[in-house]
Amino acid sequence: MREKNIILSPSLLACDFARAGEQLAALERAGIRQIHLDVMDGIFVPNISFGQVVIRSLRKSTSLFFDTHLMITEPERYIEDFAAAGSDRITVHLESCADVGPALSVKPGTPAEAAFPYLDRCAALLVMTVEPGFGGQGFLHGMLPKIARFREEIDRRGLSTILQVDGGIDCTTAPLAVRAGAVDLVAGSSVFGKPDPAQAARALLEAAVQ
Repeated sequence: MREKNIILSPSLLACDFARAGEQLAALERAGIRQIHLDVMDGIFVPNISFGQVVIRSLRKSTSLFFDTHLMITEPERYIEDFAAAGSDRITVHLESCADVGPALSVKPGTPAEAAFPYLDRCAALLVMTVEPGFGGQGFLHGMLPKIARFREEIDRRGLSTILQVDGGIDCTTAPLAVRAGAVDLVAGSSVFGKPDPAQAARALLEAAVQ
């Protein structure tokens, strides 16, 4: 069953950067294997986060899988740099990239069908369930049919594309996303915003498969 293999990708954007190494180590001890890294340029989205220098520094202290999400203009110019910094998977936006990469993201307003031509070469497909650019937003329930549409098409083609969701994921919305077909859940404030992020991550995973 797909639900038994749910991946949780805590978003570093919501962490306490003064304790980032400590918090990542605690998550790793709790069984988390992947971390989501939101890179924003203040142009493609209305916020600025961090770049290659931070990722390179973090790479020295953890073996976690680095799932890097480039919310930037012309991301193809920087893919090699982020790979060299330690990113294991690099996701670009359909709306910002002329030549999409092996992992693709779509904004809420972009229909699922716009990404269908690229699914055959996508290792991962990220559905934004909030407008990208800021953490802590509420889950857009109108995206559930879109997640289901992607799941239907991925399964119809017999693809191994990982279906990921990002935005407003917590213990209430995680099971909804999973039932719609998502297998990889990005969660920021519902993990790092809690007193014990490791415990919060375990609780979220348990809720996701209910």
